Amino acid sequence: MPALKKVAFITGAASGIGRASALAFARDGADVVVADCQVDGGLETVRMIEQAGGRALFIKCDVSYENDIREAVAQTVKKFGRLDYAFNNAGVEGESGLTPECSVENWDRVIRVNLTGVWLCMKYQVPQMLAQGSGSIVNCSSIAGLVGFQGIPAYVASKHAVVGLTKATALEYARSNIRVNAICPGVIDTPMITRFTHGEAQAARMLLNNEPVGRMGTSEEIAEAAVWLCSDKASFVTGHALVADGGWVAQ
Repeated sequence: MPALKKVAFITGAASGIGRASALAFARDGADVVVADCQVDGGLETVRMIEQAGGRALFIKCDVSYENDIREAVAQTVKKFGRLDYAFNNAGVEGESGLTPECSVENWDRVIRVNLTGVWLCMKYQVPQMLAQGSGSIVNCSSIAGLVGFQGIPAYVASKHAVVGLTKATALEYARSNIRVNAICPGVIDTPMITRFTHGEAQAARMLLNNEPVGRMGTSEEIAEAAVWLCSDKASFVTGHALVADGGWVAQ
């Protein structure tokens, strides 16, 4: 009997790391669900996968709303019959400012997308994986989930919490054949970094000066790490926060 085709569910897949990951999972042979609130970008990701010979489904989904996640997971299973891999990647950087300057609105939005969104995804992904008897989840944290950064308190808090949530969930399902890991990207050349630096060359240079390898990472490098964490090649890895940062936190 041929092996069942794997199904990957990726949030924030309309651009950046999410899009690169959707393409990487498709190249690895998986059917891919592209979940994002950005319709045009999400449909473009699907088009790119289909042009390369893969199968993909776009689902409009805001990870900060429980109903969106519930329906997205249900549509995934209805379309493809299962859910093997999940990369909970959607996130926002929020506004810059010192801790006393962070507005309640900014705090709530960043926490709701970056942390609550990851929790809501797992809330509905895990039961499906339990029913199947297997699954692998990767949550997107950041080097800001391991060390502090001035001026983005909500982002740093949310990403630290994602690492903790990942470890807790990994322990809960370690004997259920469900692995849960986090990935902690460093400075990656994505639209988020462009927004963070406001497109200013001096700000970009400051980031590069702190990178031991002397360059930003690429979305494709993070995508390959996410695919590996989900794969059977990482079968003994769970509860781990994998750092992919060009040596940033080694300093």
